[in-house]
Amino acid sequence: MLSIPASTKIYLCVLPVDMRRSFDSLAELVRTQGMQAQLDLLLRARFGKKSESIPVGQLRLFADEPEDEEQVPEPDVSEESGATGRSHGRRKPAKELPRVRQVYDLPESEQACPACQTTREVIGEEVSEQYDYSPASIRVIEHVRLKRACRACGEHVAIAEKPKEVLERCLATPSMLAYIATSKLADHLPLNRLEAIFKRDGARIARSTMCDWMAKEADMLEPLYLEMKKRILSSRVVWTDDTPVKMQDRQDERNMRQARVWVYIGDGGNPFTVFDFTESRKRDGPVEFLKGFEGYLQADAFAGYDCIFSGGKVKEAACWAHARRKFFDAQSSGDKACKEILEMIQRLYRLEKQIKELPIAEKALCRKEKALPIINDLKAILDKQKLIALPKSALGKAVTYALNNWDALKTYTANGAVDIDNNKSERALRSMAVGRKNWLFMGSKQGGRTNCIIASFIATCKALDIHPRLYLEDVLTRLAAGETELEGLLPDRWQQVKA
Repeated sequence: MLSIPASTKIYLCVLPVDMRRSFDSLAELVRTQGMQAQLDLLLRARFGKKSESIPVGQLRLFADEPEDEEQVPEPDVSEESGATGRSHGRRKPAKELPRVRQVYDLPESEQACPACQTTREVIGEEVSEQYDYSPASIRVIEHVRLKRACRACGEHVAIAEKPKEVLERCLATPSMLAYIATSKLADHLPLNRLEAIFKRDGARIARSTMCDWMAKEADMLEPLYLEMKKRILSSRVVWTDDTPVKMQDRQDERNMRQARVWVYIGDGGNPFTVFDFTESRKRDGPVEFLKGFEGYLQADAFAGYDCIFSGGKVKEAACWAHARRKFFDAQSSGDKACKEILEMIQRLYRLEKQIKELPIAEKALCRKEKALPIINDLKAILDKQKLIALPKSALGKAVTYALNNWDALKTYTANGAVDIDNNKSERALRSMAVGRKNWLFMGSKQGGRTNCIIASFIATCKALDIHPRLYLEDVLTRLAAGETELEGLLPDRWQQVKA
Protein backbone atom coordinates (compact mmCIF):
# COMPACT_ATOMS: atom_id res chain seq x y z
CA MET A 1 0.00 0.00 0.00
CA LEU A 2 1.22 3.51 -0.87
CA SER A 3 2.10 5.50 2.25
CA ILE A 4 2.08 9.30 2.21
CA PRO A 5 4.12 11.17 4.84
CA ALA A 6 2.05 13.27 7.23
CA SER A 7 4.01 16.40 6.30
CA THR A 8 3.03 16.15 2.64
CA LYS A 9 0.50 18.71 1.52
CA ILE A 10 -1.98 17.67 -1.12
CA TYR A 11 -3.80 20.29 -3.14
CA LEU A 12 -6.90 19.35 -5.02
CA CYS A 13 -8.16 21.53 -7.82
CA VAL A 14 -11.82 21.00 -8.49
CA LEU A 15 -12.90 22.46 -11.83
CA PRO A 16 -16.46 23.45 -12.58
CA VAL A 17 -18.37 20.85 -14.58
CA ASP A 18 -18.75 23.15 -17.61
CA MET A 19 -15.01 23.88 -17.72
CA ARG A 20 -14.14 20.18 -17.49
CA ARG A 21 -16.51 19.47 -20.35
CA SER A 22 -14.85 22.21 -22.40
CA PHE A 23 -11.41 20.70 -21.83
CA ASP A 24 -12.71 17.24 -22.72
CA SER A 25 -14.31 18.60 -25.88
CA LEU A 26 -11.09 20.36 -26.87
CA ALA A 27 -9.03 17.21 -26.34
CA GLU A 28 -11.51 15.19 -28.36
CA LEU A 29 -11.39 17.78 -31.15
CA VAL A 30 -7.58 17.70 -31.29
CA ARG A 31 -7.59 13.89 -31.33
CA THR A 32 -10.25 13.75 -34.04
CA GLN A 33 -8.50 16.31 -36.23
CA GLY A 34 -5.21 14.42 -35.89
CA MET A 35 -6.83 11.13 -36.88
CA GLN A 36 -8.64 12.78 -39.78
CA ALA A 37 -5.38 14.33 -41.03
CA GLN A 38 -3.64 10.93 -40.91
CA LEU A 39 -6.57 9.29 -42.70
CA ASP A 40 -6.50 11.94 -45.44
CA LEU A 41 -2.76 11.42 -45.93
CA LEU A 42 -3.18 7.65 -46.21
CA LEU A 43 -6.06 7.97 -48.67
CA ARG A 44 -4.11 10.43 -50.85
CA ALA A 45 -1.03 8.19 -50.76
CA ARG A 46 -3.09 5.17 -51.79
CA PHE A 47 -5.59 6.63 -54.24
CA GLY A 48 -4.83 10.32 -54.79
CA LYS A 49 -2.46 12.30 -56.96
CA LYS A 50 1.20 12.22 -56.07
CA SER A 51 1.91 15.80 -57.11
CA GLU A 52 1.42 18.73 -54.76
CA SER A 53 0.14 21.11 -57.43
CA ILE A 54 -2.76 23.41 -56.65
CA PRO A 55 -4.65 25.59 -59.15
CA VAL A 56 -3.04 29.03 -59.07
CA GLY A 57 -6.41 30.80 -59.05
CA GLN A 58 -7.47 28.87 -55.96
CA LEU A 59 -4.39 29.98 -54.02
CA ARG A 60 -4.70 33.59 -55.09
CA LEU A 61 -8.06 33.83 -53.35
CA PHE A 62 -6.06 34.12 -50.15
CA ALA A 63 -3.46 36.61 -51.39
CA ASP A 64 -3.43 40.06 -49.83
CA GLU A 65 -2.94 41.79 -53.17
CA PRO A 66 -3.87 40.54 -56.64
CA GLU A 67 -0.87 39.63 -58.75
CA ASP A 68 -0.46 40.36 -62.41
CA GLU A 69 -0.83 37.25 -64.47
CA GLU A 70 2.48 35.84 -65.57
CA GLN A 71 3.16 36.54 -69.21
CA VAL A 72 3.43 33.18 -70.91
CA PRO A 73 5.21 33.29 -74.28
CA GLU A 74 3.24 32.13 -77.28
CA PRO A 75 4.13 28.55 -78.23
CA ASP A 76 6.12 27.99 -81.37
CA VAL A 77 4.13 26.69 -84.29
CA SER A 78 5.75 24.07 -86.49
CA GLU A 79 4.63 21.57 -89.05
CA GLU A 80 5.75 18.66 -86.95
CA SER A 81 4.14 19.68 -83.68
CA GLY A 82 0.91 21.24 -84.94
CA ALA A 83 -0.74 24.58 -84.25
CA THR A 84 -0.33 24.51 -80.46
CA GLY A 85 3.37 23.62 -80.35
CA ARG A 86 2.62 20.26 -78.73
CA SER A 87 3.18 17.03 -80.54
CA HIS A 88 0.04 15.56 -82.03
CA GLY A 89 -0.33 12.66 -84.40
CA ARG A 90 2.62 10.95 -86.04
CA ARG A 91 6.11 12.27 -85.30
CA LYS A 92 8.80 11.73 -87.93
CA PRO A 93 11.68 9.37 -87.05
CA ALA A 94 14.91 11.06 -85.97
CA LYS A 95 17.24 12.00 -88.81
CA GLU A 96 20.30 10.43 -87.17
CA LEU A 97 18.81 6.92 -87.25
CA PRO A 98 20.24 4.66 -89.99
CA ARG A 99 17.95 4.12 -92.94
CA VAL A 100 17.42 1.23 -95.35
CA ARG A 101 16.12 2.47 -98.68
CA GLN A 102 13.57 0.23 -100.37
CA VAL A 103 12.54 1.45 -103.86
CA TYR A 104 9.28 0.43 -105.51
CA ASP A 105 8.78 0.95 -109.25
CA LEU A 106 6.02 0.25 -111.72
CA PRO A 107 6.10 -3.18 -113.39
CA GLU A 108 7.68 -3.12 -116.88
CA SER A 109 4.27 -3.72 -118.42
CA GLU A 110 3.01 -0.43 -116.93
CA GLN A 111 6.06 1.77 -117.57
CA ALA A 112 5.04 2.60 -121.16
CA CYS A 113 2.84 5.64 -121.84
CA PRO A 114 -0.72 4.51 -122.58
CA ALA A 115 -1.02 7.14 -125.36
CA CYS A 116 2.28 6.96 -127.31
CA GLN A 117 3.93 3.87 -125.80
CA THR A 118 7.08 5.88 -124.84
CA THR A 119 8.77 4.70 -121.63
CA ARG A 120 7.82 7.03 -118.84
CA GLU A 121 10.74 8.69 -116.98
CA VAL A 122 11.15 9.06 -113.24
CA ILE A 123 10.16 12.65 -112.31
CA GLY A 124 10.12 12.34 -108.52
CA GLU A 125 9.39 10.12 -105.59
CA GLU A 126 7.19 9.90 -102.54
CA VAL A 127 8.87 8.76 -99.36
CA SER A 128 7.14 7.36 -96.28
CA GLU A 129 8.95 6.06 -93.19
CA GLN A 130 8.41 3.29 -90.66
CA TYR A 131 10.33 2.17 -87.61
CA ASP A 132 11.96 -1.25 -87.89
CA TYR A 133 13.54 -3.20 -85.05
CA SER A 134 16.36 -5.72 -85.27
CA PRO A 135 16.33 -7.84 -82.10
CA ALA A 136 19.48 -7.83 -80.01
CA SER A 137 21.64 -10.80 -80.78
CA ILE A 138 24.47 -12.53 -78.98
CA ARG A 139 27.49 -13.63 -80.94
CA VAL A 140 30.84 -15.16 -80.01
CA ILE A 141 34.07 -13.40 -80.93
CA GLU A 142 36.81 -15.88 -81.81
CA HIS A 143 40.25 -14.44 -81.12
CA VAL A 144 42.47 -16.38 -83.53
CA ARG A 145 46.22 -15.99 -82.88
CA LEU A 146 48.27 -17.23 -85.80
CA LYS A 147 51.46 -19.15 -85.08
CA ARG A 148 54.48 -18.91 -87.35
CA ALA A 149 57.65 -20.96 -87.49
CA CYS A 150 60.68 -21.29 -89.72
CA ARG A 151 59.93 -24.08 -92.19
CA ALA A 152 63.62 -24.53 -93.00
CA CYS A 153 64.89 -25.29 -89.49
CA GLY A 154 61.57 -26.05 -87.83
CA GLU A 155 62.28 -23.72 -84.91
CA HIS A 156 61.70 -20.12 -83.78
CA VAL A 157 57.95 -20.42 -83.30
CA ALA A 158 56.16 -17.08 -82.73
CA ILE A 159 52.52 -16.27 -82.05
CA ALA A 160 50.63 -13.02 -82.56
CA GLU A 161 49.69 -10.93 -79.53
CA LYS A 162 46.04 -10.63 -78.54
CA PRO A 163 44.62 -7.27 -77.42
CA LYS A 164 44.49 -6.97 -73.63
CA GLU A 165 41.21 -8.13 -72.13
CA VAL A 166 39.07 -5.80 -70.06
CA LEU A 167 38.80 -8.42 -67.32
CA GLU A 168 41.39 -11.16 -67.18
CA ARG A 169 40.04 -14.57 -68.26
CA CYS A 170 36.58 -13.10 -68.74
CA LEU A 171 34.13 -14.40 -71.35
CA ALA A 172 32.52 -10.95 -71.79
CA THR A 173 33.64 -8.20 -74.15
CA PRO A 174 33.39 -4.51 -73.14
CA SER A 175 30.13 -4.35 -75.10
CA MET A 176 28.61 -7.20 -73.08
CA LEU A 177 29.80 -5.75 -69.76
CA ALA A 178 28.35 -2.36 -70.63
CA TYR A 179 25.06 -3.93 -71.73
CA ILE A 180 24.64 -5.88 -68.47
CA ALA A 181 25.41 -2.82 -66.34
CA THR A 182 23.03 -0.61 -68.31
CA SER A 183 20.28 -3.22 -68.29
CA LYS A 184 20.38 -3.58 -64.52
CA LEU A 185 21.00 0.00 -63.37
CA ALA A 186 19.41 2.05 -66.16
CA ASP A 187 16.59 -0.27 -67.27
CA HIS A 188 16.19 -1.92 -63.83
CA LEU A 189 16.42 -5.51 -65.08
CA PRO A 190 17.63 -7.78 -62.26
CA LEU A 191 20.28 -10.31 -63.17
CA ASN A 192 17.92 -13.28 -62.92
CA ARG A 193 15.78 -11.77 -65.72
CA LEU A 194 18.88 -11.10 -67.81
CA GLU A 195 19.90 -14.71 -67.28
CA ALA A 196 16.53 -15.83 -68.68
CA ILE A 197 16.79 -13.40 -71.63
CA PHE A 198 20.27 -14.63 -72.53
CA LYS A 199 19.15 -18.25 -72.22
CA ARG A 200 16.28 -17.57 -74.62
CA ASP A 201 18.83 -16.26 -77.12
CA GLY A 202 21.05 -19.32 -76.73
CA ALA A 203 23.65 -18.13 -74.20
CA ARG A 204 23.85 -19.75 -70.77
CA ILE A 205 25.33 -17.08 -68.46
CA ALA A 206 24.64 -17.57 -64.76
CA ARG A 207 23.57 -14.58 -62.68
CA SER A 208 26.44 -15.29 -60.26
CA THR A 209 28.86 -14.92 -63.16
CA MET A 210 27.31 -11.60 -64.19
CA CYS A 211 27.49 -10.47 -60.57
CA ASP A 212 31.24 -11.19 -60.52
CA TRP A 213 31.68 -9.33 -63.80
CA MET A 214 29.94 -6.24 -62.40
CA ALA A 215 32.12 -6.30 -59.27
CA LYS A 216 35.31 -6.41 -61.38
CA GLU A 217 33.90 -3.72 -63.65
CA ALA A 218 33.36 -1.50 -60.59
CA ASP A 219 36.97 -2.11 -59.53
CA MET A 220 38.15 -0.86 -62.93
CA LEU A 221 35.92 2.21 -62.77
CA GLU A 222 36.73 3.12 -59.15
CA PRO A 223 39.64 5.50 -59.95
CA LEU A 224 37.35 7.37 -62.35
CA TYR A 225 34.60 7.33 -59.70
CA LEU A 226 36.99 8.90 -57.17
CA GLU A 227 37.90 11.55 -59.73
CA MET A 228 34.21 12.44 -60.10
CA LYS A 229 33.91 12.64 -56.32
CA LYS A 230 36.93 14.95 -56.17
CA ARG A 231 35.35 17.24 -58.76
CA ILE A 232 32.04 17.30 -56.86
CA LEU A 233 33.83 18.37 -53.66
CA SER A 234 35.35 21.29 -55.56
CA SER A 235 31.86 22.63 -56.37
CA ARG A 236 30.42 25.76 -54.81
CA VAL A 237 27.14 23.93 -54.15
CA VAL A 238 26.51 20.23 -53.51
CA TRP A 239 23.04 18.68 -53.42
CA THR A 240 22.53 15.55 -51.34
CA ASP A 241 19.81 13.18 -50.18
CA ASP A 242 19.46 9.53 -49.18
CA THR A 243 17.08 6.63 -49.58
CA PRO A 244 16.76 3.28 -47.77
CA VAL A 245 17.63 -0.03 -49.43
CA LYS A 246 17.58 -3.58 -48.09
CA MET A 247 20.85 -5.44 -47.66
CA GLN A 248 21.21 -9.16 -47.14
CA ASP A 249 22.86 -10.00 -43.82
CA ARG A 250 23.29 -13.59 -42.66
CA GLN A 251 23.97 -12.42 -39.10
CA ASP A 252 20.59 -10.73 -38.78
CA GLU A 253 17.69 -12.82 -37.49
CA ARG A 254 15.55 -11.69 -40.43
CA ASN A 255 18.42 -12.32 -42.87
CA MET A 256 17.93 -8.74 -44.07
CA ARG A 257 18.52 -5.27 -42.69
CA GLN A 258 18.17 -1.71 -43.87
CA ALA A 259 21.10 0.10 -45.46
CA ARG A 260 21.34 3.48 -47.18
CA VAL A 261 22.22 4.94 -50.56
CA TRP A 262 23.30 8.61 -50.61
CA VAL A 263 23.52 10.84 -53.67
CA TYR A 264 25.82 13.83 -54.17
CA ILE A 265 25.46 16.19 -57.15
CA GLY A 266 27.95 18.85 -58.22
CA ASP A 267 27.24 22.31 -59.64
CA GLY A 268 27.22 23.40 -63.28
CA GLY A 269 31.02 23.30 -63.55
CA ASN A 270 31.12 19.77 -62.15
CA PRO A 271 28.02 18.06 -63.59
CA PHE A 272 28.46 14.70 -61.92
CA THR A 273 26.10 12.51 -59.89
CA VAL A 274 27.78 10.17 -57.42
CA PHE A 275 26.12 7.53 -55.23
CA ASP A 276 27.58 6.29 -51.95
CA PHE A 277 26.56 3.18 -50.01
CA THR A 278 26.50 2.91 -46.22
CA GLU A 279 25.23 0.20 -43.92
CA SER A 280 23.19 2.66 -41.84
CA ARG A 281 21.93 6.25 -41.77
CA LYS A 282 24.52 7.38 -39.26
CA ARG A 283 26.15 10.74 -39.84
CA ASP A 284 29.51 9.04 -40.49
CA GLY A 285 28.53 8.44 -44.13
CA PRO A 286 28.05 12.07 -45.25
CA VAL A 287 30.79 13.30 -42.87
CA GLU A 288 33.33 10.99 -44.48
CA PHE A 289 32.21 11.67 -48.04
CA LEU A 290 32.15 15.47 -47.64
CA LYS A 291 35.51 15.69 -45.88
CA GLY A 292 37.32 18.76 -47.23
CA PHE A 293 34.24 20.30 -48.87
CA GLU A 294 33.68 24.06 -48.45
CA GLY A 295 30.58 25.70 -49.84
CA TYR A 296 26.81 25.32 -49.74
CA LEU A 297 25.24 21.96 -48.94
CA GLN A 298 21.60 21.71 -50.00
CA ALA A 299 19.81 18.95 -48.15
CA ASP A 300 16.79 18.14 -46.02
CA ALA A 301 16.70 18.79 -42.27
CA PHE A 302 18.41 15.50 -41.33
CA ALA A 303 20.13 16.00 -37.96
CA GLY A 304 23.17 14.03 -39.17
CA TYR A 305 24.28 17.03 -41.22
CA ASP A 306 24.46 19.34 -38.17
CA CYS A 307 28.06 18.45 -37.33
CA ILE A 308 29.03 19.28 -40.93
CA PHE A 309 27.53 22.77 -40.63
CA SER A 310 28.96 23.39 -37.15
CA GLY A 311 32.48 24.07 -38.46
CA GLY A 312 31.34 27.08 -40.48
CA LYS A 313 33.04 26.01 -43.72
CA VAL A 314 29.87 24.38 -45.03
CA LYS A 315 26.73 26.52 -45.19
CA GLU A 316 23.31 24.96 -44.87
CA ALA A 317 20.71 25.46 -47.60
CA ALA A 318 17.33 23.94 -46.77
CA CYS A 319 14.61 22.78 -49.11
CA TRP A 320 11.41 24.76 -49.63
CA ALA A 321 9.75 21.70 -51.18
CA HIS A 322 10.02 19.88 -47.85
CA ALA A 323 8.51 22.84 -46.01
CA ARG A 324 5.74 23.23 -48.59
CA ARG A 325 4.86 19.52 -48.42
CA LYS A 326 4.05 19.78 -44.71
CA PHE A 327 1.62 22.68 -45.27
CA PHE A 328 0.12 20.85 -48.24
CA ASP A 329 -0.54 17.80 -46.06
CA ALA A 330 -2.07 20.04 -43.38
CA GLN A 331 -4.74 21.36 -45.75
CA SER A 332 -7.18 18.67 -44.65
CA SER A 333 -7.66 20.57 -41.40
CA GLY A 334 -9.48 23.20 -43.45
CA ASP A 335 -7.41 26.01 -41.97
CA LYS A 336 -7.30 29.13 -44.15
CA ALA A 337 -3.74 29.79 -42.98
CA CYS A 338 -2.43 26.70 -44.86
CA LYS A 339 -3.73 27.99 -48.18
CA GLU A 340 -2.40 31.48 -47.50
CA ILE A 341 1.07 30.10 -46.71
CA LEU A 342 0.99 27.83 -49.75
CA GLU A 343 0.10 30.78 -51.96
CA MET A 344 3.13 32.72 -50.73
CA ILE A 345 5.44 29.74 -51.30
CA GLN A 346 3.96 29.35 -54.77
CA ARG A 347 4.87 32.97 -55.51
CA LEU A 348 8.49 32.14 -54.65
CA TYR A 349 8.40 29.25 -57.13
CA ARG A 350 6.85 31.38 -59.86
CA LEU A 351 9.67 33.86 -59.42
CA GLU A 352 12.21 31.03 -59.76
CA LYS A 353 10.59 29.97 -63.00
CA GLN A 354 10.91 33.50 -64.39
CA ILE A 355 14.61 33.93 -63.47
CA LYS A 356 15.68 30.36 -64.25
CA GLU A 357 17.87 31.29 -67.23
CA LEU A 358 19.50 34.38 -65.68
CA PRO A 359 23.21 34.46 -64.75
CA ILE A 360 24.01 33.65 -61.13
CA ALA A 361 24.71 37.25 -60.09
CA GLU A 362 21.48 38.59 -61.63
CA LYS A 363 19.50 35.72 -60.14
CA ALA A 364 20.77 36.56 -56.64
CA LEU A 365 19.85 40.22 -57.15
CA CYS A 366 16.30 39.35 -58.25
CA ARG A 367 15.86 37.09 -55.26
CA LYS A 368 17.00 39.83 -52.91
CA GLU A 369 14.63 42.37 -54.43
CA LYS A 370 11.56 40.18 -54.99
CA ALA A 371 11.81 36.98 -52.95
CA LEU A 372 13.03 38.39 -49.63
CA PRO A 373 9.97 40.65 -49.10
CA ILE A 374 7.69 37.62 -49.64
CA ILE A 375 9.78 35.56 -47.22
CA ASN A 376 9.66 38.31 -44.57
CA ASP A 377 5.88 38.53 -44.87
CA LEU A 378 5.67 34.76 -44.61
CA LYS A 379 7.78 34.84 -41.44
CA ALA A 380 5.27 37.20 -39.81
CA ILE A 381 2.40 34.83 -40.65
CA LEU A 382 4.31 31.83 -39.27
CA ASP A 383 5.12 33.65 -36.03
CA LYS A 384 1.43 34.43 -35.62
CA GLN A 385 0.39 30.87 -36.37
CA LYS A 386 2.86 29.50 -33.84
CA LEU A 387 0.87 31.24 -31.13
CA ILE A 388 -2.49 30.06 -32.48
CA ALA A 389 -2.00 26.58 -33.95
CA LEU A 390 -1.99 23.57 -31.67
CA PRO A 391 1.63 22.27 -31.46
CA LYS A 392 0.71 18.66 -32.28
CA SER A 393 -1.68 19.49 -35.10
CA ALA A 394 -0.57 19.10 -38.72
CA LEU A 395 -0.42 22.87 -39.14
CA GLY A 396 1.46 23.30 -35.86
CA LYS A 397 4.09 20.76 -36.91
CA ALA A 398 4.47 22.42 -40.33
CA VAL A 399 4.95 25.85 -38.72
CA THR A 400 7.49 24.48 -36.25
CA TYR A 401 9.46 22.76 -39.04
CA ALA A 402 9.61 25.95 -41.11
CA LEU A 403 10.63 28.20 -38.21
CA ASN A 404 13.27 25.76 -36.92
CA ASN A 405 14.92 25.80 -40.37
CA TRP A 406 14.19 29.42 -41.23
CA ASP A 407 17.76 30.68 -41.66
CA ALA A 408 18.59 27.70 -43.88
CA LEU A 409 15.43 28.28 -45.93
CA LYS A 410 16.54 31.88 -46.58
CA THR A 411 20.04 30.83 -47.68
CA TYR A 412 19.13 30.50 -51.36
CA THR A 413 18.30 34.22 -51.62
CA ALA A 414 21.95 35.14 -50.95
CA ASN A 415 23.51 33.05 -53.73
CA GLY A 416 22.19 32.52 -57.23
CA ALA A 417 23.98 29.16 -57.52
CA VAL A 418 21.80 27.63 -54.79
CA ASP A 419 18.37 26.24 -55.71
CA ILE A 420 15.11 26.94 -53.95
CA ASP A 421 14.75 23.24 -53.16
CA ASN A 422 16.55 19.94 -53.12
CA ASN A 423 14.47 18.31 -55.86
CA LYS A 424 17.57 17.78 -58.00
CA SER A 425 18.90 15.10 -55.67
CA GLU A 426 15.45 13.59 -55.10
CA ARG A 427 15.08 13.12 -58.87
CA ALA A 428 18.51 11.46 -59.00
CA LEU A 429 17.49 8.99 -56.29
CA ARG A 430 14.37 8.04 -58.21
CA SER A 431 16.39 5.54 -60.27
CA MET A 432 17.37 3.75 -57.06
CA ALA A 433 13.79 3.80 -55.83
CA VAL A 434 12.55 2.24 -59.07
CA GLY A 435 15.43 -0.22 -59.19
CA ARG A 436 14.91 -1.61 -55.68
CA LYS A 437 11.38 -2.65 -56.66
CA ASN A 438 12.98 -4.95 -59.20
CA TRP A 439 16.28 -6.20 -57.78
CA LEU A 440 14.76 -5.94 -54.25
CA PHE A 441 17.96 -5.84 -52.17
CA MET A 442 21.76 -5.54 -52.13
CA GLY A 443 23.44 -8.90 -51.74
CA SER A 444 26.17 -7.53 -49.47
CA LYS A 445 28.13 -4.40 -48.60
CA GLN A 446 30.38 -5.17 -51.57
CA GLY A 447 27.31 -5.44 -53.79
CA GLY A 448 26.09 -2.05 -52.59
CA ARG A 449 29.44 -0.51 -53.44
CA THR A 450 29.41 -2.12 -56.90
CA ASN A 451 25.93 -0.83 -57.69
CA CYS A 452 26.71 2.69 -56.48
CA ILE A 453 29.94 3.01 -58.49
CA ILE A 454 28.40 1.88 -61.78
CA ALA A 455 25.10 3.72 -61.14
CA SER A 456 27.08 6.95 -60.67
CA PHE A 457 28.26 6.82 -64.29
CA ILE A 458 24.82 5.88 -65.60
CA ALA A 459 23.11 8.71 -63.69
CA THR A 460 25.73 11.22 -64.86
CA CYS A 461 25.36 10.06 -68.46
CA LYS A 462 21.59 10.43 -68.17
CA ALA A 463 21.94 13.99 -66.83
CA LEU A 464 24.30 14.89 -69.70
CA ASP A 465 22.19 13.12 -72.35
CA ILE A 466 24.92 10.55 -73.09
CA HIS A 467 24.16 6.97 -74.12
CA PRO A 468 25.41 5.08 -71.03
CA ARG A 469 26.13 1.78 -72.81
CA LEU A 470 28.26 3.42 -75.48
CA TYR A 471 30.11 5.45 -72.84
CA LEU A 472 30.87 2.46 -70.62
CA GLU A 473 31.93 0.32 -73.57
CA ASP A 474 34.42 2.92 -74.78
CA VAL A 475 35.78 3.77 -71.33
CA LEU A 476 36.25 0.12 -70.32
CA THR A 477 38.10 -0.57 -73.57
CA ARG A 478 40.43 2.39 -73.05
CA LEU A 479 41.08 1.56 -69.40
CA ALA A 480 41.94 -2.00 -70.37
CA ALA A 481 44.37 -0.65 -72.97
CA GLY A 482 46.24 1.16 -70.19
CA GLU A 483 44.96 4.72 -70.54
CA THR A 484 45.84 6.69 -67.40
CA GLU A 485 44.57 10.18 -68.30
CA LEU A 486 41.39 9.97 -66.23
CA GLU A 487 40.30 13.57 -66.80
CA GLY A 488 39.61 12.83 -70.46
CA LEU A 489 37.46 9.83 -69.55
CA LEU A 490 35.06 11.76 -67.32
CA PRO A 491 31.58 11.93 -68.90
CA ASP A 492 31.60 15.69 -69.55
CA ARG A 493 35.04 15.64 -71.23
CA TRP A 494 34.19 12.44 -73.12
CA GLN A 495 31.07 14.10 -74.45
CA GLN A 496 33.03 17.12 -75.70
CA VAL A 497 35.48 14.91 -77.60
CA LYS A 498 32.76 12.75 -79.15
CA ALA A 499 30.61 15.72 -80.18
